[in-house]
Amino acid sequence: MIVIHSVAQMQQYARERRGEIALVPTMGYLHEGHASLMVEARKRAKFVVASIFVNPTQFGVNEDLDSYPRDLEHDKEIAEKAGVDVIFAPTAADMYPAGYQSYLNVEEITAHLCGASRPGHFRGVTTVVAKLFNIVAPKVALFGKKDFQQLAVIRRMVQDFNFDIEIVGMPIVREKDGLAMSSRNTKLSPAEREQALCLSRSIAATKKAFRGGERDVAALKKVAVAVIEAEKSPQIDYLEFRDQDSLLPLDKADERTLLALAVRVGSVRLIDNSILGED
Repeated sequence: MIVIHSVAQMQQYARERRGEIALVPTMGYLHEGHASLMVEARKRAKFVVASIFVNPTQFGVNEDLDSYPRDLEHDKEIAEKAGVDVIFAPTAADMYPAGYQSYLNVEEITAHLCGASRPGHFRGVTTVVAKLFNIVAPKVALFGKKDFQQLAVIRRMVQDFNFDIEIVGMPIVREKDGLAMSSRNTKLSPAEREQALCLSRSIAATKKAFRGGERDVAALKKVAVAVIEAEKSPQIDYLEFRDQDSLLPLDKADERTLLALAVRVGSVRLIDNSILGED
């Protein structure tokens, strides 16, 4: 495995292997959730590139850009074990040089959920992912379903801008106690770590009610909210039942309905989701 920091060098590597690369975009501080994407990427292409870049344009004012966890040496160990050929770890100055002024914005589908809570976030996401697609020229790119709205936005962008890239969404990887793996989990205190389990417990309680025959979204939402509010400390940013394709709100749930939630536990904002009809 090699590490490339230069955009120009990454482009040269990609030109020599065009049509043979799988890309796993990350912001680093890798965990087993990221590794699962890399292992799958190894099955889908001759070469695997994992980008590690804490993208400043997707962080808003007073968000955790400066404190976002970083550990390239740790990341290198996980990536190499997962079969990655190249870590692409550019600098912000190389990705956004002096005078930079171009951004890619997907509308409508970014207007709610995380997009409503984090204005400008998805403009930063789509811009950096489009740049990575142009730099790395992958035939396939893999994203985790934990960031479900992000996956939907990337798929919309790929379709709208005619990127000739297959987008693969990979299942959420969870800790043994059910907490969805996230780089931000390391910022939780032991007490907050225990409180954070309310997200997965809320999903489990809601799916139990759904399997029991409840289809009214208002009733299902009461079940989900009650589990989180029982913890007292965590604060709900949003908890929504949406169509998994359009992300539009629903009054009645079915097997394909997405339950998506964002909850603040202490200073850490956590997200999770599940499709009601899936195990």
